[in-house]
Amino acid sequence: MGKYSIIGLKVVLAVILAVTLFVQLFMIPMILIHESPSNGTDKFFQAAFLGYLILAGLVIETCVYSVWKLATRVKRGTVFDPASLGYVTPIIVAFAVGALATFALGTIFAASTDIAPGVVLLVGGAGLLMIGISIIVLVLRQLLAQAALTEAQAAELRTELGGVI
Repeated sequence: MGKYSIIGLKVVLAVILAVTLFVQLFMIPMILIHESPSNGTDKFFQAAFLGYLILAGLVIETCVYSVWKLATRVKRGTVFDPASLGYVTPIIVAFAVGALATFALGTIFAASTDIAPGVVLLVGGAGLLMIGISIIVLVLRQLLAQAALTEAQAAELRTELGGVI
């Protein structure tokens, strides 16, 4: 990746982080203050949805942090170091936790007669999408591990060759 690609990526990540923090710190409390459902069932659904939004924000923030650190490693040319794997694993875990939370939210919505079945189906589809992303990142993590191993072997061979010459 070039210098401008890294800068562009970091700008996008900074905007995503700012929007996520805005939702978590301002929008969710405003909803809690200004929206008060009349019955207990609506309060339960509102609490479930707002809790899900907070957890989704944490998932996004985890991924933004990890991608930022990986982009920094790309910029320095150290992305094929085994230490990079430590920044990929949290992305996999975050998406897996997000998928479980999405399925839990869908289950809660399915228990209601007020929520349309199509909404429950969309929430389930979002959960499946998150599982798919988690699996894709897992495969990419394995590729990164292989590339790091190959890089280490190449460095060792260069050292041996330098000693022979």
